[in-house]
Amino acid sequence: MVISEEILLEHGAILQDFAQEEFIFREGGFSQYYFQIRAGVVKINNFFEDGKEFVHGFPYEGHCFGETYLLTDKPYAVNAIAVTDCTVIRLDKKSYLDLIHQQPQIFFKVSRYSAERLHFRYVISSFLAILDPQIRIQKLLDYLKGYFGYQEKYSFLVPFTRYQLASLTGMRVETLIRTVKKMEKLDILRIDNTKIYY
Repeated sequence: MVISEEILLEHGAILQDFAQEEFIFREGGFSQYYFQIRAGVVKINNFFEDGKEFVHGFPYEGHCFGETYLLTDKPYAVNAIAVTDCTVIRLDKKSYLDLIHQQPQIFFKVSRYSAERLHFRYVISSFLAILDPQIRIQKLLDYLKGYFGYQEKYSFLVPFTRYQLASLTGMRVETLIRTVKKMEKLDILRIDNTKIYY
């Protein structure tokens, strides 16, 4: 958890359930709450007029999202959508701002989390220009494996579906599936009962 659930509830947070595919907030809306995921997975994305989608990330249990907008008057530039049924801890903006003024260490903890997520976006963006799908996938998996502290070959269970990996790497799902199978044949990763180990 970025902020302890107990602290959030003590400061007036509530639990809110969202059904799969339900919007938590929409691009163009204004931030009114601090959101932290208690259970489930959320997708941060943009939709374009041609129907295409760009995915920025998939925060999951313990992660917060949209928190940087609590410190600005700018509207959301992204959507947050429940990928699975989710339970989200929601703290209103005033209570969140009071909390971080009262306990500055919490502000630094949230800021560190936001900085790490921004670094992840920079890493992802840097290899979207690479045409070779295998290199794109390897760079993403190398980053994730290191982030979660794994070193041994096949020790890291990739926490994303193939659709989510395709979204993060800017590929079509078919291309990603074909490339992952090729990587298995090259002994770069292992597939066990649809799960990918890197």
